[in-house]
Amino acid sequence: MELLVQTAGSLVAILALAGLAWWMKLGGSAALDSEEAVRRAAGETLDGFDPVESAFDGKAAITRDAQGRIMVIKRHGNRFAGRVLGPQATAGVWQDPGHRALRIDSGERRFGVVFLDIPAPETWVEAVNRVKTRADA
Repeated sequence: MELLVQTAGSLVAILALAGLAWWMKLGGSAALDSEEAVRRAAGETLDGFDPVESAFDGKAAITRDAQGRIMVIKRHGNRFAGRVLGPQATAGVWQDPGHRALRIDSGERRFGVVFLDIPAPETWVEAVNRVKTRADA
């Protein structure tokens, strides 16, 4: 009986903490689902990076600033990680029957490859493949 009371008490405590976290809007999933979200994530990734053009799909984004630098941003846990693309970066259009997406390889093995489900990925492929300077965020 004592074990049953302890188990029930633990369950009540867990549910109370989960409810408190929900009420305080803690945790959750950050999303790149608006221009403002992309701007905020880019600024957090690299101080002073101010996007003038962006494409995003909720999970990742690609953006360009007034200086012509291109940054790719992706989710990393409940935060974002981003890289300003350099000459080692490559991009292409990934195709599956009935589906096309932008595929970006930052050239940095630890950052990995990012896929973005965006309209007209060809314009970003051309821009990424023209990058000639190196900078990391």
